[in-house]
Amino acid sequence: MAACPLRDREQCFPETAVSTSTGAVMAFPHLQQPSFLLASLKADSVNKPFAQRCQDLVKVIEDFPAKELQTIFPWLVESIFGSLDGVLVGWNLRCLQGRVSPVEYSIAMEFLDPGGPMMKLVYKLQAEDYKFDFPVSYLPGPVKASIQERVLPDSPLYHNKVQFPPPGGLGLNLALSPFEYYLFFFALSLITQKPLPGALHIRTSDCAYFILVDRYLSWFLPTEGNVLPLLSSSPGAPSPSPAPRTPAMPFASYGLHHTSLLKRHISHQTSVNADPASHEIWRSETLLQVFVEMWLHHYSLEMYQKMQSPHAKEPFMPTEEHVLVVRLLLKHLHAFSHSLKAEQLSPSAHSHAASPLEEFKRAAVPRFVQQKLYLFLQHCFGHWPLDASFRAVLEMWLSYLQPWRYAPEKQAQSSDSQARCVSERWAPFVQENLLMYTKLFVGFLSRALRTDLVSPKNALMVFRVAKVFAQPNLAEMIQKGEQLFLEPELVIPHRQHRLLAAPPFTSSFLSSWPPAVTDNSFKVKSHVYGLEGQDCKYTPMFGPEVRTLVLRLAQLITQAKQTAKCLSDQCGESAAARPFLSWLGFCPTDTNGSYAANDLDELGQDSVRKTDEYLEKALEYLCQMFRLSEAQLAQLTLALGTTQDENGKKQLPDCIVGEDGLILTPLGRYQIINGLRKFDIEYQGDAELQPIRSYEIASLVRLLFRLSSAINCRFAGQMAALCSRADFLGSFCRYHLTEPGLADRHLLSPVQRGRTASRAQGPRLSLRFLGSYRTLLSLLLAFFVASLFCIGPLPCTLLLVLGYLLYAVAMTLLTERGKLHHL
Repeated sequence: MAACPLRDREQCFPETAVSTSTGAVMAFPHLQQPSFLLASLKADSVNKPFAQRCQDLVKVIEDFPAKELQTIFPWLVESIFGSLDGVLVGWNLRCLQGRVSPVEYSIAMEFLDPGGPMMKLVYKLQAEDYKFDFPVSYLPGPVKASIQERVLPDSPLYHNKVQFPPPGGLGLNLALSPFEYYLFFFALSLITQKPLPGALHIRTSDCAYFILVDRYLSWFLPTEGNVLPLLSSSPGAPSPSPAPRTPAMPFASYGLHHTSLLKRHISHQTSVNADPASHEIWRSETLLQVFVEMWLHHYSLEMYQKMQSPHAKEPFMPTEEHVLVVRLLLKHLHAFSHSLKAEQLSPSAHSHAASPLEEFKRAAVPRFVQQKLYLFLQHCFGHWPLDASFRAVLEMWLSYLQPWRYAPEKQAQSSDSQARCVSERWAPFVQENLLMYTKLFVGFLSRALRTDLVSPKNALMVFRVAKVFAQPNLAEMIQKGEQLFLEPELVIPHRQHRLLAAPPFTSSFLSSWPPAVTDNSFKVKSHVYGLEGQDCKYTPMFGPEVRTLVLRLAQLITQAKQTAKCLSDQCGESAAARPFLSWLGFCPTDTNGSYAANDLDELGQDSVRKTDEYLEKALEYLCQMFRLSEAQLAQLTLALGTTQDENGKKQLPDCIVGEDGLILTPLGRYQIINGLRKFDIEYQGDAELQPIRSYEIASLVRLLFRLSSAINCRFAGQMAALCSRADFLGSFCRYHLTEPGLADRHLLSPVQRGRTASRAQGPRLSLRFLGSYRTLLSLLLAFFVASLFCIGPLPCTLLLVLGYLLYAVAMTLLTERGKLHHL
């Protein structure tokens, strides 16, 4: 990835030369020679500490000319952000935190600040119009595939930058300016650099990378003023005047879907003479395009349609950190795009002269972000795991849906309830982003119906979505947008919808939208067809199909509330019924395990309270949005069978009887997933062959099993004879040599309900209880207490045996009396 001046590049690859102005062409024959500056810096990177290296870099950037600095620039960028293949970590900005490494953090942030030394180096090289090669193979999937197929991507970021390899070359490259090259590496380091094992518990918002993204967005997407802040130059140094990309692209070209060949674009595309004032915002345009392309453009419409197949191979999958950074971008974009003054928002303002920054603010979201974000969210909604980590995706989506939260004038609002009503000013945004509200809401419903709503984290997500959509006047705006889309087409021909998403390539930004665009129905239709295609089938959010899903969600919310309460009661009862002595082995233990459907057991009563609050408010918001009555909820709740049986226990999950046993119905699966019902699992095999428990000594259990098996085999006849006696001795032997209740145990399967679970078992001795930690600890405790009273081991053993015999006699008499009572 060495730098190559444009003239040398044209000599090397004359068939793919980029058309540039003659004055910008520069030749540096010394590039073929080794750079002693680069070799010195590489040696220092190994031998010197981080602080000293950064100080030396600042001096180098200040003292050396661009002619020398361009040789170290690719190495420096890679040493900071890591290699594109992820092998070199660089400065590891995604794990660098101020509270952990305050010195390194402060130095790195000062060096990479938008007004810091690194950006001075970028502008210094930008003024000389150097170009640096960036391999196409590391671009996002759809962009890479498009370029490799000789089709120019829709973003103007790639126009006139593709360099075909010479004979024997390794691959396609992009000829990027220093500013673009720096931002490409910075943005892609979020994806290419894999987090270190110890970085799993690092808070993303505290990391240097996240804070740098915030600073860059605040600097290059300002909410105040009409120009960007200028980079301060040192006294005596020439003020850099970097030029915008060549050629400059008009706003009208954003969002186009070209199908021309790359060679034709590179050799025949004419330069567009942009307004000189557009030089003010070239940095803002470049930064936004790079961030959107590298972070969001991982899915195309064709790829999204293919992913609807259950057999499709899953492409790029974002991480939670990636989603958090994208959310930060969206919040800044809303503040930037809606920082226009009231007079600049009026329709008449478009007819007057406006600064390029104002025009860019209007075009930023619809032209750069909307389509790529929609496909990004669709993929996340469909493929993200059904766990609490989806909260990051959810908050990113909700941030985009609420631009009024980030508009500069929001501080002027009062705190009363009336101020929280969504203003009519935002109706155009809602209508032009209709699918973001409606289709993604349906996608969230399908996820919510498959999650455990008893979990507080999942209940919180349902509450957040319901609260946002229940904001006053928002549901009415969405309904109005759906009505506009479903209006019959009287004037607009159906075949023109595909052309509505973007204006002609040769038109200017202001003339690209004819007066007919003021028709709201026209704009909504163009939005829907532009994102979903001509043949999309739109499902109204307030139609009968979605209403059915909302009713089902309301039922599950009601059931989840009841389940949370029941689980809380069960936890309290089990804790109260489990005294301390049960751990010592004096009380029976549950050998069949317990059922844990969610995290309520770990979080306790506070978790139950939070879950109940979230679900209660979510149900209230859903009823408010979709006008659900309490009578409807009660009727549907009873239809799902949430009533309890006469013993106060939940019924079994809904299922049918098949040839091989019970088969869960879809309703039964929903009941199990949400913890509404469960099967009572009980071990029904040979008690001696149960798996070794955590409270047992494995080797001792196996040894005792062999010993008891040998005794049972040797004295089987004698034990059977003793148990067959009708006197007290027979009852005493039966109490110890037979498993109680074994003959009365039945299989739970209704298919074989009449068959007993036990095989014909004769009397046998079981010594497994001696392999339990509890039993051994109880014996040690007994010997210790006896030693305090000066009782030796042998007398203590005799006392224990005598005490147990008295206990066994009493239990034998009680057992026999119980049998006579039942007879």
